Amino acid sequence: MMTARYTRQLPLIGNEGQARLSRATVGIVGAGGLGSPVATYLTLAGVGTLILADDDTVQESNLNRQFLHPTRNVGVSKIRSATQTLTELNPDVTIRSFPERITSETVNRFAEHADILVDATDNFEVRYLLNLIALKMGIPLIHGAVEGFSGQMTTILPGITPCLSCLFPHPPPLRETPIIGATAGVIGSLQAMEVIKYLTGSGRLLSGRLLIWDGLAGRTEYLTVSVRPGCTVCSSTHVEK
Repeated sequence: MMTARYTRQLPLIGNEGQARLSRATVGIVGAGGLGSPVATYLTLAGVGTLILADDDTVQESNLNRQFLHPTRNVGVSKIRSATQTLTELNPDVTIRSFPERITSETVNRFAEHADILVDATDNFEVRYLLNLIALKMGIPLIHGAVEGFSGQMTTILPGITPCLSCLFPHPPPLRETPIIGATAGVIGSLQAMEVIKYLTGSGRLLSGRLLIWDGLAGRTEYLTVSVRPGCTVCSSTHVEK
């Protein structure tokens, strides 16, 4: 049933669009800097079910960007903290907790009921697993990454666009990444927008394009990306034309 909560977005997506949101299940890996805006705006928009995965606890150093978590929840499971916050924002949305690390053993169980996946993690090992399961299930993956004052995102459509391994054949070196909270807010909000567009059939997706956002320069660029010839991960999903 439609409520006054969604009055300002109904002229944009219509009753059918809102119904599509309410029927959808979105899998989000990461309840941190990117996961905070992604989960918050999807919850506020009325997405029916969020499957939220994170095996970490809230640390004080998270608080400059991870607004799902109030200061009082330092030391608390991120999943528990995020579920509390999101439920208060919109009790009509179902939050399914997945307080486990995403591994080759758990990723199928995490993603099996999702209509779309969101990469809100900071770990390329996990990103590659999400890429694989998205290809296997034939569902979109919204990739996002941030560092400092800049970030990037793209939408991966299995069998149509390059996969994550096409774009990043090798993971970058592991290191602690400095980050301004607003950077995660910008890219995470764009990821949430992309999910809403996909679920409601609105606008043009960032498929086949990599958005590069430079906050210091106030500049956004779009790179056209192509399937990497011989990609061992996704080549079998693309039909030769």
